[in-house]
Amino acid sequence: MDKASIIKRALELGFSRCGFARCEPLEEIRGFYSDFVTEKRFAGMQYMERYAPQRLDPDLVMPGAKTVISVAMNYFPPVLIPDEDNYIIAKYAYGRDYHHLMREGLDSLSGFIRTLNPAVRLRAFVDSGPILEKAWAQRCGIGWQGKNTLVINKSDGSFFFIGILLTDQEIEPDEPETEHCGDCDRCTRACPAGALDVPWQLDIPRCISYLTIESRAEVPEDLKNRLGDRIYGCDICQDVCPYNRFARAHDVTTFLPKEELLKMRRKDWISLTETEFVSLFDGTPVKRVGYNRFIQNIRANQTPS
Repeated sequence: MDKASIIKRALELGFSRCGFARCEPLEEIRGFYSDFVTEKRFAGMQYMERYAPQRLDPDLVMPGAKTVISVAMNYFPPVLIPDEDNYIIAKYAYGRDYHHLMREGLDSLSGFIRTLNPAVRLRAFVDSGPILEKAWAQRCGIGWQGKNTLVINKSDGSFFFIGILLTDQEIEPDEPETEHCGDCDRCTRACPAGALDVPWQLDIPRCISYLTIESRAEVPEDLKNRLGDRIYGCDICQDVCPYNRFARAHDVTTFLPKEELLKMRRKDWISLTETEFVSLFDGTPVKRVGYNRFIQNIRANQTPS
């Protein structure tokens, strides 16, 4: 199958990177992931425990798969929501929910691959199914998992989404990316909640992104004064990463924040109504946490330290 034409089409569809790997078990992380599951370090995210064997071997997800294709889509914004007199939302959530755009892109790429071989079998994943996207992004040469556990590319930084295609076609694999963090520990030192005290491992229950998005419990009292005005997600470990000085602004209009969102300030968040919440965040990742949880995050940031 014509690898170069697949890469060309992926870039035309708005992906910034496209890499390939043989579909083989992820033996290099089997021990780590097994301990991760056994010790229940996934906090309240029970889905990380389900289908553990399939997460380590995609052939169990799609029997007969021979190649894993990984794509990346840049989301570094050309305009930032002001943080002065404001609460902070993670950059990935500024605009339209990336799951939809990534899925559309993968479906289009799948359609193109079928023009090369109508009999090809393909299956797409965007934060769905038992696929370890970050591990496969590294196998496919997209980047390496840094000390902040995110995938980093030497030329692009780390502000990108990852999508995966499994196929039963054999395609020449790329060289896996190697680790380039070296002695740098900026992310581990910068995390205000201590979620990265052990490099390359995320202490999920202390992660601000987990606390403000995935967790269904109130933010623990001892961590409220560490949120740093963050009410949905956290970019601190990315903002301090030296490789993100190479991050280039995306040109995806649907990822841009609404004008109303850019105008929001602290007093506006404090008085936010449910109707305003829906208007601001309809179609964005923020909407899925719901109004009540979002207000809970705002109030957690108002707790005196």
